[in-house]
Amino acid sequence: MVLVAVFGVALLIAVLLSGLAARTVLSTSFLFLVGGALVSDGFLGLIHITPDSEIVSVTADLALFAVLFTDGMHVSFPKLRANWKNPARALGLGMPLAFVGMALITHYLVGLDWTTSFLVGAVLAPTDPVFASAIVGRKEVPAKLRQLLNVESGINDGLALPIVLILIAAACPTAGQAEASLGKIALELGLGLAFGIVLPLLVIGLLRFRLLGAEPKLQPLLPLAIGIILYGLCHLTHANPYLAAFSAGAVLTSASPEAKAAFEPLGEALAELAKFAALLVFGALLTPQLFGDLSVGGYITVLLAIVLIRPVSLLISLIGTRFDRREKLVAAWFGPKGFASVVYGLLVLQAGIPQGQEAYTLIAVCIAASIIAHSSTDVPIARLFHVDDLAGIPGEERPGAVVA
Repeated sequence: MVLVAVFGVALLIAVLLSGLAARTVLSTSFLFLVGGALVSDGFLGLIHITPDSEIVSVTADLALFAVLFTDGMHVSFPKLRANWKNPARALGLGMPLAFVGMALITHYLVGLDWTTSFLVGAVLAPTDPVFASAIVGRKEVPAKLRQLLNVESGINDGLALPIVLILIAAACPTAGQAEASLGKIALELGLGLAFGIVLPLLVIGLLRFRLLGAEPKLQPLLPLAIGIILYGLCHLTHANPYLAAFSAGAVLTSASPEAKAAFEPLGEALAELAKFAALLVFGALLTPQLFGDLSVGGYITVLLAIVLIRPVSLLISLIGTRFDRREKLVAAWFGPKGFASVVYGLLVLQAGIPQGQEAYTLIAVCIAASIIAHSSTDVPIARLFHVDDLAGIPGEERPGAVVA
């Protein structure tokens, strides 16, 4: 119950300061991260959480699922079909470049073996929809830029997972993940996609029966019920829950815009709560000992991961596109690491691979640094743009616009 009380206090402080945070570099995400660190064993000792505590993996998993589900609801298929090339460049070229670049600096600066270095690269290559939403949710930013970041961050988590599982198996063939095979991984991804498509269509189909239908005050709970069923179904069948969540949100919006509109306020609030809870728990893992265990080369690696590897990788992938220089730089900077990397990092730690602890320490510090850097720069960056001037988009959001 101490953790619940701490969360309540942190939530109250975040709400009271949210108006200030919306206008300055102060970040509510940063408040929860620091709050978790302050009440942990490393400082006040009010809560006792370790990386292998179940609450860590559960909260990170729920937060990622909730955010991907709500983010999927902001995807417009007509707009995506018309503007698929830029996200495809980021996913098909930018992400692999970041993956390889991260592996190289990890191997040479931290001294991890090649397999573990590529594993770290796979864990840290995907951007996170939770913190990318800090910029793509702002109307001041051009729609095409928001779409690029939203689609990229929503899909790359699922793309990275098979690589993470394969590299864990390669790093330690006797670990619990060793049985993961290409066939099994493909099945998990396929099941996740299938569940994410079929379940919303089935529920929307049921609404067409005359005897069925939700009264207005219960309509927001329909997508929530779909999300809960989907989450449980994926974990029971080992289907990929993140791909399922994103695809379900997108399909639900396409099949029933009314359901999306009814659920949106509730969904955004639930996603924020899940995000804050996961940040508090993750912050509790950020003890002085964790930071002390990282070598000087590790800190240089973290710095390069944020200010060099992601920016250069995405800038290369955007060569020849219609983005102007300012838009490219913003897209390159916003490559935050977050809950997907937390979940995958915990898989690395729990797999028992020879250099798993060193890899996890590097991953955790990099995520913390990224959260601080990216969640505190969204307001200054958003103020660089005047959406009418840059993209010809009205100040009011149009139906079907891709935002997060």
